[in-house]
Amino acid sequence: MKLQKHAFQKDNDIFVYIFESIHIFCIFVVQIKRLKINNMVGYIKYYAPVTANTAIQLQQIVEQMLRQGLTSLHLLLSTPGGSVHDGISIYNFLKGLPIEVNTYNFGSVDSIGVVIFCAGKNRYSVPHARFLLHPVSMQMIGNQAFDEPSIAERLNALKADQSNIAKVISSTINKSVDDVQKLIHARTSLEPERAQKEGLVTEIKSSLLPAGVNLISIYDNPMPQGIQMMPGGMPVFRGFSVPDPQSQSTITNSYTTIMSL
Repeated sequence: MKLQKHAFQKDNDIFVYIFESIHIFCIFVVQIKRLKINNMVGYIKYYAPVTANTAIQLQQIVEQMLRQGLTSLHLLLSTPGGSVHDGISIYNFLKGLPIEVNTYNFGSVDSIGVVIFCAGKNRYSVPHARFLLHPVSMQMIGNQAFDEPSIAERLNALKADQSNIAKVISSTINKSVDDVQKLIHARTSLEPERAQKEGLVTEIKSSLLPAGVNLISIYDNPMPQGIQMMPGGMPVFRGFSVPDPQSQSTITNSYTTIMSL
C-alpha cells in the first residue's frame, strides 16, 4: 500500500513538472512573439515635393507604425525640396523619435530635402544620385503691397530659415555653419562621392531594401483619393487635402526645378 502511494506521488510530481514545463514554454513563446512584434522595421518611400500635404502623410504613417511597435525606420527619399517650414518640422520629428532612423537618397535630394536626409543616423546614397544646396526664396502671390516693416519681417524670417538649414547640415557634416552658408550661396551640387567625403553620406550602395518587405509610398497627388490599407492594416495616405502653405506670402520655399531643353 505504501509502495502504491509512493508511486502515485511520484507520478503526480512528474505530471506537475511536465505541466509547469509546458507553462513556462508557452510563456517563452509568447514573449518571443511580443519581441518580434516590438522589433518592427518600417520602410517608407518619399517621392514628392516637401509640402504640408506630404509632411502630414509621413508623420501619420510613422505614428501608425510606432503604435505597432516600430523600432527602426528606413526612409527612401527623392524630392526637389519645397516648404522650409514643413521640411524643418519633418527633420525635428524624425530626430525626436525614440527609434533608429536611416535615410536613403535614391535619386535627387535637393534643397530642404537635404535637411530631411540629415535626420538619418545612417545616411545612404545610390551611386547615381545628387544633392543640391541653394538659398531659400520667398514667393509673393498676387498684387500684394508691403511696407518697410513687413519687408523687414519677411527678410528676417527668410534669414532665420536659412540659418536653421545651415545649422542642421553643419551638425551632420564636417563643416562649420559659415562654410555651409557658403555652399548654400554657391548653389552647390554634390555627387555621392563628394557628399560622402563631406560627411553627408555615410555609405554609397545600390541596394535599398531587402526582398519581401512592406514598402509604403508617399506621392504628391492633389486629387483626394481617400486612404488605402496595406496588408496588416497599414494605411497609405494619398491625396490627403490640407491648406496649401505656398499660397501664403510668409512661407519661404526651397525648391529646385531641372528642365530639359
